[in-house]
Amino acid sequence: MNNSKNVAMAFLIGGVIGAGVALLFAPASGIETRRRIKDGVEDAGDWARDRYQDARYKASESGGRVRQLVTDKKEDLQAAFDAGREAYQKGKERLIRGS
Repeated sequence: MNNSKNVAMAFLIGGVIGAGVALLFAPASGIETRRRIKDGVEDAGDWARDRYQDARYKASESGGRVRQLVTDKKEDLQAAFDAGREAYQKGKERLIRGS
């Protein structure tokens, strides 16, 4: 899955570079070409900010799941520890009473 993300990212970056080169060689005035480049850079920046926000959200969401998993496991371990301590105490009491 990570490999497909790398391929998609390379494709998008190549597309942006290709669009920039096409703008530079397109028959348009300097002002029009600069405006197109500026718009393209702004669009690329918006796209990058969106991907960054998506990544932050997913990381935060994953962190929440990890915290919940740790909390659940901690509660399971505490319950097992408490059960073991109780069994130890009962066994100890039986030994004392049996002596």
